[in-house]
Amino acid sequence: MAATATPLSPPTGDDVMGLLRGVVDPELGSDIVELGMAKGASVDPDGNVVVHLALTTVGCPLRAQIKKDVEARVGSLPGVASVRIEWGQLSQEEKAAVMARARKNIAERAGSTAIPTSTRVLMIASGKGGVGKSSVTVNLATALADAGYKVGLIDADIWGWSVPRMLGLDGRLEGDEATKRIRPKSLPVGAGRIDVVSMGFLVDQEDTALMWRGLILQRAVQHFLEDVVWASDLDYVVIDMPPGTGDVQMGLAKLLPRAETIVVTTPSRSAQKVAARAVAMARQNYLRVLGVVENMTEFVSPAGERFAIFGQGGGDELAASCGIAVLGRIPIEATVADGGDQGRPAVLGTGAAADAFRELARLLSTEVAPPVDMRGCSARIIDAIKEAQAAAASA
Repeated sequence: MAATATPLSPPTGDDVMGLLRGVVDPELGSDIVELGMAKGASVDPDGNVVVHLALTTVGCPLRAQIKKDVEARVGSLPGVASVRIEWGQLSQEEKAAVMARARKNIAERAGSTAIPTSTRVLMIASGKGGVGKSSVTVNLATALADAGYKVGLIDADIWGWSVPRMLGLDGRLEGDEATKRIRPKSLPVGAGRIDVVSMGFLVDQEDTALMWRGLILQRAVQHFLEDVVWASDLDYVVIDMPPGTGDVQMGLAKLLPRAETIVVTTPSRSAQKVAARAVAMARQNYLRVLGVVENMTEFVSPAGERFAIFGQGGGDELAASCGIAVLGRIPIEATVADGGDQGRPAVLGTGAAADAFRELARLLSTEVAPPVDMRGCSARIIDAIKEAQAAAASA
């Protein structure tokens, strides 16, 4: 039976403004709230949201991209019935402030992380362990790369890293002489590639136990964001999050406010209840929740018989209770576990699970979270700043 959604209370205007901090101009490197483009938001009792935005010019080519991102992020909040944007134009004083912010960002282009601002960041989270989160992460990253995208993969499960084995990678991470930073392991896949960092590349043996807590854990993940030579052409960074809602999750949410979350659960109702906490944590940190992936949905025998080994309805119930979509359902297949053990992700083969992973990647890359289009009016702002800086240097 399909789960029945409980009526959800609409968000506040502050909730909406908090979520808009995840809408980042890919060239200026700042969010639309910090830039002063988001002027405010109002929500009526029926959940109809009005967002007031001002652009540098009314005909700005970036308008369509901003509109799509705002509608997607605000529309993902529980209790939102509709999203409407009222457009305006920045005053001369406000444009000058945007230029000042752009100059500052160019001078500090590395920012708080080395991940390009044009890269789409997907956090793959779960409320608890044992739901196949790492399998989903690795197969999703592989499917995106096989489709031609450039993908960064961060194994942020510091205690329970498993990504190196699942991709068939070993050895140590090496330093880049020019930048004095860590160079990720690079794996060509199909028409694309995956650049990988993991604690598994920094220990001598796979069964080494890391007994780290608190600030040490956060600092380890921070190194993966700040001290890695991430390529400028990355379309996606996919992060295999540790299970639960602990220090690493809170640290990453602060370091990557533009990140978007996908929650993995199983059909079990008990797993669904725990997964709801991961959704709540993402929203409390103003991260957009893209949806839920239900893993190990059912086993299909060669004769076509279906067996719901881990129960039924968990994904649907999570989606209904949290106001999000079910992005995919991954069936139980031995090829998924075998592929992880052998270092060849199941999505590169055939079968129902491979098809489900490929469909998940297609849905994300074409509809739910497509790569960022760098073409926009801010390019002219950047060019103007660079020209002014060059003129000043030659004067």
